[in-house]
Amino acid sequence: MAELGFIGVGIMGKPMAGHLVKAGHKVLVYDVNAAAVQELAAKGAVACKSSQEVAEKTGIIFIMVPDTPDVEAVLFGKGGLAEGLKAGSIVVDMSSISPIATKEFA
Repeated sequence: MAELGFIGVGIMGKPMAGHLVKAGHKVLVYDVNAAAVQELAAKGAVACKSSQEVAEKTGIIFIMVPDTPDVEAVLFGKGGLAEGLKAGSIVVDMSSISPIATKEFA
């Protein structure tokens, strides 16, 4: 089974991450809403304190947050993915954001 990171466990992200946990994957989760993280941790996910921590502990990370500024913060803000990513890491952004911003972030 894979070891995966999941940032943004709200209305869409929580069920997605939950299905990955249920399928037997090790899923490290982070969200600004600590209650959502704890709910998944109670089901077997690993709670992280920041996006950076997720990046430091796994090399495949999914992002599911609401908007372009949120993705930018996850990637480049204090405690963001850029501070913890390793060479060869894979980041999959599934947020509904501007394709222009997506290209700039890449």
